[in-house]
Amino acid sequence: MRELFDEVYGQGGFDPEEAVRKSMRGPRRKRFYTRAGFAEAGDGFAITLDDKMVRTPSRQSLTVPARAIAEAVVAEWEAQQDFINPMTMPLTRLANSVIDAVGDNAQAVADDIGKYFGTDLLFYRAGHPEPLVAREAEAWDPILFWAADNFGAHFILAEGIIHVAQPEAALAAARATLPRDPWTLAALHLVTTITGSALLAVALLRGHLDADQVWAAAHVDEDWNIEHWGIDEEVAVRRAAKLVDYRAAASVLKALVPVG
Repeated sequence: MRELFDEVYGQGGFDPEEAVRKSMRGPRRKRFYTRAGFAEAGDGFAITLDDKMVRTPSRQSLTVPARAIAEAVVAEWEAQQDFINPMTMPLTRLANSVIDAVGDNAQAVADDIGKYFGTDLLFYRAGHPEPLVAREAEAWDPILFWAADNFGAHFILAEGIIHVAQPEAALAAARATLPRDPWTLAALHLVTTITGSALLAVALLRGHLDADQVWAAAHVDEDWNIEHWGIDEEVAVRRAAKLVDYRAAASVLKALVPVG
């Protein structure tokens, strides 16, 4: 079974596109089990296949911290048909990454999220056309006001793509909002890298925005271009793959972080 997980899932990081590329390399594997399930473990819920414990690529137990996550992972395995398609198993891939890579490196993951606060998507605005400028302001300004009011993080906006250094006080205040739990950090990291915005990820984490609102805010510019120029097949496929991983990460945050 280790060979299967090594080849199918690998031990990569959190890039959803790279995960999809890796999942499609090599021969497809046939479904080798009859049923998937989970059993209560001391530190969560262990995923099983035909009552045998599933292992990650590094041979650790594939154990998740919440029943809702366990049920969703089991559903991914049950949904597999004749062949296993990792592209349709984002929670399993995320779980492997958390268990094998994040547990002992939580601070490094938090630091990587923190870097996004210096170059966040929400800071860099279009100069024209005016309708796009207005649409960005409508979607993004309330999030910046929320961060300022709730965390004391006051950021500087820029027009175009020229880098603007953010105040250290704002960066420190934003970084202080990051969790320490490896599962929450991993899900937050995935949301951050997919959206290009740590502020949007924190807004989702804190329940200020829901998953659909964050996705829409992250794609203001892209949706504008699609409305005016259409969408090509490659962009559509890439966006659909990102959405699969995004929804998985958002579901983990919802299961682990009480809102309100």
